Amino acid sequence: MPLPAAIRLARESSLDLVEVSKEANPPVCRIMDYGKYRYEQSKKLQESRKKQVLIHIKEVKFRPNTDGHDYNFKLKNIISFLKEGNKVKLTVTFRGRELVHTDLGLKIILRAIEDVKEFGVPESPIKPDVRKTYSTIVAPVKPSSGRKAAKQ
Repeated sequence: MPLPAAIRLARESSLDLVEVSKEANPPVCRIMDYGKYRYEQSKKLQESRKKQVLIHIKEVKFRPNTDGHDYNFKLKNIISFLKEGNKVKLTVTFRGRELVHTDLGLKIILRAIEDVKEFGVPESPIKPDVRKTYSTIVAPVKPSSGRKAAKQ
């Protein structure tokens, strides 16, 4: 349809003539209420943002000589973070002469991973960061739905 006829048709129906595709030969246009279209697009965008799940990475720091009570306190925090759906970065920091005993730091991380295995799984292997720390990231276990659990 020629452009003047399309503009006349759009004005008669009190709507807008909107170019949909410039690259097409000939260009594709559409008669619509452009204000209503933009409003619906913004509502769709808001709705998609509501359904979006944000995952944060929380960090829990240990030392090679972390005491039992302190370890249990930090373990409760790790479990609560995982239950909320956040990832947890477990870090063991060494200072001074503690660098000789890196095996103690690895044992603490392995113990923490073992203690939270029903709430989270390690996402990455334990790796040394900048020589003075060891760290890993634990991701929360996705809760299984009732139907899948019943089938299994």
